[in-house]
Amino acid sequence: MSTSVQNAPGSGTAAAPGAPIGELVFALIIVSIGVVGFVSGAGIQTPPSASDIGPRAFPFAVSGLLVAVGAGLVFQVLRGHRGAADEGEDVDLDAKTDWLTVGKLAGFVLLHSFLIVPLGWPVAAAILFFGAAWSLGARPWWRNLMTAIILALVLQFVFGGLLGVSLPPGFLEGLGVFGG
Repeated sequence: MSTSVQNAPGSGTAAAPGAPIGELVFALIIVSIGVVGFVSGAGIQTPPSASDIGPRAFPFAVSGLLVAVGAGLVFQVLRGHRGAADEGEDVDLDAKTDWLTVGKLAGFVLLHSFLIVPLGWPVAAAILFFGAAWSLGARPWWRNLMTAIILALVLQFVFGGLLGVSLPPGFLEGLGVFGG
């Protein structure tokens, strides 16, 4: 009986051909993110009045899960367990990348980062949401604009007003419900 894996467990399809370099790199990246989380979490200052569960608990828990899952993936890949190759069921494998759309989306993300401080988060987010919808071909434009404005205001209210996250409110500075 051969120990090599011909099929992915339970999938009934052949494993991806070639060496599992990509899967191993992915698993090691997951482990690395977990280690970075531990290092960053250790830098969190804990006030003397903190209870048993301080501000480091959540980052440490997430980092521990990342390291455990990543290590498990590394172990599985080294044992020969590999994922099934994509068959492209609903993807045209011969289609070229639409670099214009990618460029538009990247441009709107970059524009968003430059507009947050001078215009405030709600305006910058509305421009980003509208630009993303336009770049991806959503129609009609007026519905995209209304959705972008409402979504940006709702997110500003939830994060700035209710959760107290510091988002620059821009022209909403005087309205306490939107925080800042």
